Amino acid sequence: MNEFALIRQFFERQPAPLPAGHPQSLLPLPASTGPAADSLVRLGIGDDCALLDPVPPGQQLAVSTDMLVAGRHFFEGTDPAAIGHKALAVNLSDLAAMGARPVGFTLALALPTADAAWLQGFADGLFGLAARAACPLIGGDTTRGPLNISLTVLGQVAATRTLRRDGARAGDSIWVSGPLGAAALAVARRSRGQLVPEAAARRLDWPEPRLAAGLGLTGVASAAMDISDGLAGDLGHLLTASGRRQGLSLGAELWEDRLPLDPVLRESGVAHDEALQLALHGGDDYELLFTAPTVQTDTILQCCPDARMIGRIVAGSAMLLLVDAKGQSRPLAARGHDHFST
Repeated sequence: MNEFALIRQFFERQPAPLPAGHPQSLLPLPASTGPAADSLVRLGIGDDCALLDPVPPGQQLAVSTDMLVAGRHFFEGTDPAAIGHKALAVNLSDLAAMGARPVGFTLALALPTADAAWLQGFADGLFGLAARAACPLIGGDTTRGPLNISLTVLGQVAATRTLRRDGARAGDSIWVSGPLGAAALAVARRSRGQLVPEAAARRLDWPEPRLAAGLGLTGVASAAMDISDGLAGDLGHLLTASGRRQGLSLGAELWEDRLPLDPVLRESGVAHDEALQLALHGGDDYELLFTAPTVQTDTILQCCPDARMIGRIVAGSAMLLLVDAKGQSRPLAARGHDHFST
């Protein structure tokens, strides 16, 4: 199969996007997050370039790129549908963290062979999520080589309501949008050749980008980012960016008994200390980490009912502290997944 036949067979035909508010859509009804965005895409896949209209006045274009590399980001034998889903999900998670609504995405795909069954599964997973996020494929490239998947996703967001990681202030509450640690458990057990609980495997292989939460948090949260490399490490990035913007040192207290440990950790017999390590440092959660003034608590729980307040931002020290139920605190390393570690 040549390159152009491959593109025609697997990537030119896409399912129609689901309307916002559909039970399986990842997007809320427009009335809950402002007016719906008209599609900016005028010419999509099939020509030398995609053509997009300029974003309307008062809007900004959000752009993010992520790669998935075989052996680094997914295990051998992973369902190709899950790989297709996750390749888009991790990019959409970046849009969610900025409060952006998806516009479209491009795909660069290197394949060792043009395996029709693998490609069909990959396309099914990719386009299944694309339809739920109203995010069409608008262009890309394919070539032969070691399996490597690179996506660039485009979104749009109101310029005055963009979520950024550098807006946290002393006294803000710290929140996460959902449970942590299950994906890290799946990685740890697969790496050791052990049985992985189904719920943990799903959290690793089929992450759900929190697009509705991100849209709901615009104008509410003071800072946000997605948790891809572990809560402690990503919180460290948020504190560094926010402190640099304000010219001061910012730290954080995390309340141990408020951390939303995924129930599968307890159900799988994981000891509490190990569960904490998985939740704090494991990564691959793709939940949103965000901060907000405490007066926004009720609003946050209306738009993100599964969100949990887990701590607060403090000034004067760049330390992370983990505070237990007795009020005893200990330093916490801002350590997360390192892509260049062995």
